[in-house]
Amino acid sequence: MSTHARWKLPLGTAGVLVLAVGAWLVFGGQAPEDTAPSAPPATVTQAPSPPPVFASTPAVPRSKDGGLDLVGAAAAQVQAAPPDEEAAPYPVDLEALRAKLPGNLYFEMDAPTKDPAELSRREGVKAKWNALYGKVLSNEASEEEVHQYYEHRRQVSEDAIAFATTMLQDYGDKLPSEHRGLLELSVNMHRTRLAEIPRQESDALARREAHAQRQKEWRAGGGRQP
Repeated sequence: MSTHARWKLPLGTAGVLVLAVGAWLVFGGQAPEDTAPSAPPATVTQAPSPPPVFASTPAVPRSKDGGLDLVGAAAAQVQAAPPDEEAAPYPVDLEALRAKLPGNLYFEMDAPTKDPAELSRREGVKAKWNALYGKVLSNEASEEEVHQYYEHRRQVSEDAIAFATTMLQDYGDKLPSEHRGLLELSVNMHRTRLAEIPRQESDALARREAHAQRQKEWRAGGGRQP
């Protein structure tokens, strides 16, 4: 029997577990703020410090950019589950969770699907937010666009917290302890992100204003270097 059968999920092998472990899982494991454009300004970004991790949380591998590879960790947990004589269904009802959390971004962006049209739509949404993030980084976004980007990040983290906490409340006593640890890690990490958003938004607006002022001075000088 395949090791995957031990934690058979109703809508995909790792679909339910990958839902809330992180970075966003609404973006296939990586939020747009974690993916810089091909040539971002060297001076406008700094690597965030890793969020605190619950003592009971299993070790989580790092992605190539040094971030937490939570999707990889989730997949590893599923694959590492020992075989069993009788495969049991994963104890999570996605439709019940959907009814409790209408509008949650997990169902819009990360619920398991093989529909090519839906997958293409999701890729388009990812591209949209990555493009806006590039404008924020390069100080080319309008003030409204800066607010729009960080409001989206708030929704991403708030929805991740809502999903993970609801899953823990409804199914925590039925989930393997390592899966509970990953869900707790998701809540912890997204709370840290939410706490950082006001400062990051303020910094982005300040950089934008300074950039606009430099451009104004440059134009006033006839476009010549001082």
